[in-house]
Amino acid sequence: MKLNTLMIMAAAAGLVFVAEAQDKVQVKITYPKPQFTGTPKEIKNAFNLEPPREGKPYDPIMVPPGCDKILSLDCKVTSSDSDPIIGELSYITDGDKEHDAATYVELGPGTQWVQIDLGKESEVYGACVWHYHGEARAYRDVICQISNDPDFIDGVVTAFNNDHDNSSKQGVGKDKEYIETCKGRQFSIDAVKGRYVRFYSRGNTSNEMNHYTEIEVYGKGG
Repeated sequence: MKLNTLMIMAAAAGLVFVAEAQDKVQVKITYPKPQFTGTPKEIKNAFNLEPPREGKPYDPIMVPPGCDKILSLDCKVTSSDSDPIIGELSYITDGDKEHDAATYVELGPGTQWVQIDLGKESEVYGACVWHYHGEARAYRDVICQISNDPDFIDGVVTAFNNDHDNSSKQGVGKDKEYIETCKGRQFSIDAVKGRYVRFYSRGNTSNEMNHYTEIEVYGKGG
């Protein structure tokens, strides 16, 4: 094959890549006010912690046009702990991400999960979770799964998992633990279809409890 033909093919492939990138739109996430400033105290009991981000944001969630809707707003939430110590499960999808005593839910110690019912099967392209962000801490075994099975037995897809030692029995994850801030933890999901989105955690580096302030699930609106 002649050189100029190869160059034309490479250029065409590049144009296709650029066109695909330009077809994506960024999910616009509204963040709550920060609750602490300066350098957070050293966290000594985290075993899989990502390097300090020094203000660097996480990669944006890029999705096809029309797939950036918040699917989870005001959706029903259930949990492995049906009687939270603090707050109501409905806080998790009420759109209020600010940190105060009236916005977060506290669940008991050990591995706990919260589950959002999107109401119907949806195409999920991303999510962002805010745990307690009133101080710098890391939550353990943060796992996000999607399924059409409300019992999460069949057809389960894991979209995020930082459980490095399988202590929550959902498999060993490759993601890193991270310090909680007002930015939460956002991540992309590869157009997974499902009705239910479940988040796990297993305590944190400050205490044994599990906390959620808000969860947003992004995808294709119906």
